[in-house]
Amino acid sequence: MKLWLTLAWTGLLLGSTSVVAKPELSRLQLPAGYEVSLFADNVVNARQMAVSKQGIVYVGSRKAGKVHALVDFNKDGVADKTILLAEGLNMPSGLAIKDGDLYVAEVNRILRFKQVDKQLNKPEYEVFFDKLPDKAHHGWKFIRFAPSGELIIPIGVPCNVCKEEAPFGEILALDMNTKTLTTWAKGVRNSVGFDFHPQTQGFWFSDNGRDMMGDDIPPDEINRLGDIGEHFGFPYIHAGSIADPEFNQGRSAAEFVPPKLALGAHVAPLGIHFYRGKAFPSEMKNKLFVAEHGSWNRSKKSGYRVMVATVRDGLITAYEPFVTGFMANEQTYGRPVAFAELDDGSLLVSDDFADAIYRITYTQKP
Repeated sequence: MKLWLTLAWTGLLLGSTSVVAKPELSRLQLPAGYEVSLFADNVVNARQMAVSKQGIVYVGSRKAGKVHALVDFNKDGVADKTILLAEGLNMPSGLAIKDGDLYVAEVNRILRFKQVDKQLNKPEYEVFFDKLPDKAHHGWKFIRFAPSGELIIPIGVPCNVCKEEAPFGEILALDMNTKTLTTWAKGVRNSVGFDFHPQTQGFWFSDNGRDMMGDDIPPDEINRLGDIGEHFGFPYIHAGSIADPEFNQGRSAAEFVPPKLALGAHVAPLGIHFYRGKAFPSEMKNKLFVAEHGSWNRSKKSGYRVMVATVRDGLITAYEPFVTGFMANEQTYGRPVAFAELDDGSLLVSDDFADAIYRITYTQKP
C-alpha cells in the first residue's frame, strides 16, 4: 500500500504500459491538525458510501456498474479486503443502509441486499422498486433515508436544460411500506447529494446548474427545503435570480425558492454531509461538508475540492476550503464525490477519478 503513495500518477507500473490514476496523498492540503490517509484504493469509480453497524463500508459506482464492500478487519483505518458485491448494474451510484439491508439505486430501480453483512460470500439482491424513469442522462442517483423512514430519491432532468414532465427535476420520497412516491421538491435540475441537519432535521441538498451559459453563470447551489413541494426554479430561474434565456417566459424569481448559497458556476457540488462525530474539534460539529467534484466545461477548471460550510439558524454564514490539491495548473489528480463517517469519527471521502477512498482524522493534541 505504501508503495502506491510514492507514485505520482504516472501509471508506470512494472510490466504495464497503461496509464492508471493513483492517489498521491502528498498533494492534498488540509487545515492544521488534520491528516489524510488512504482507506482503500482500486475501488473503481467510487461514488456514494454507506457504513453498516459492523463498520463495513459499501461503495457504489457510476460508469463501472459495480458495488463493492470494504472490510477493515483489524480496525486500523485501512481496508484489508475489497469484495465485489455486484457488477453489470445500471449506474449504481447511490446506496443506503436501513435495518441491516443495503439499498442500491440504479437508474430505473432500487435493489435490496437483505442483511448484507451476513451474505458477503454469496451476495444476492432483489428488486425492491422498479417504477423510476429509465433515462440515463442525469439518471444516476444519490439516496438517503429520511429520519421519518422514507427513502429520498432525486430524479435529474434528462438534458442540459429542458422542461420535462414530472417526476423529472424533482426530489421524491418513497414510502417503504406502501411503495408510493411523494414529491418533496420541484425545479431541481440534478441533485447528487443531500443530508438532514442533525439538530433541526432540515433537508439540505446540492444542485448542479445548467451548462452553456458561459464560464461564470449560472451558479451551482446549496438549498434547504422549507415546505414539502417547494419549487427551486429550474428551468425558469437559476440560483434565485438568473432568468433562463430559453425558458423564463415571464416567470418571476419571486415565484421560486432561492438557494441558501450560490456557489461558483460548474464547480459541481455532489455529496454533502453534516458532521456528527466527536473526533474533530467541537466547533466542527454539525458543519456541512461539500464535495465540489469539479468543472468539465469551463475554460479554466474550478471546484476539485472539499469545502466546509457553517450553518446557523438556517443560514450559511461561512464557506471555506477544507481539502484542496485535487487539481493544480489545470491538471486533475482527483475528484471528490461523497462522504461517510466511521464509528471513530473519522471522515471518509470518495474519489471517482483516482478510484480511492480517503480517511480524514484529527491528530493535533489540545
